[in-house]
Amino acid sequence: MSPDKPAEIPAAVRRALDAIDALDNDAFVAAFAEDGYVDDWGREFRGHDRIRSWSDNELIGKRATFTGTQVTTPGNPLTVLTQVGGDGFNGPSHFTFTIDGDHLASMTITA
Repeated sequence: MSPDKPAEIPAAVRRALDAIDALDNDAFVAAFAEDGYVDDWGREFRGHDRIRSWSDNELIGKRATFTGTQVTTPGNPLTVLTQVGGDGFNGPSHFTFTIDGDHLASMTITA
């Protein structure tokens, strides 16, 4: 595990973060439950097809990078603060993950 993904990050969240690092949209989408969703500053993308489309256009498709990732709120939900880079948004963001078993129920992005 890289130093940017501390051990206290649950496996479901690590899978999503690893998929972003690898620019692997299939693995990113697979980290979510079938009815999971991404909330990107109030815009909601529910289900695998919509999450894939969002990521193609705004995350992995923009070659996003996360550096300096740290847990700011442990537990479930879990919030991490990371520095986002790539060809889209660049800057610090909080990502709050709700975990449902082995998958993500949601990922919410805020400032």
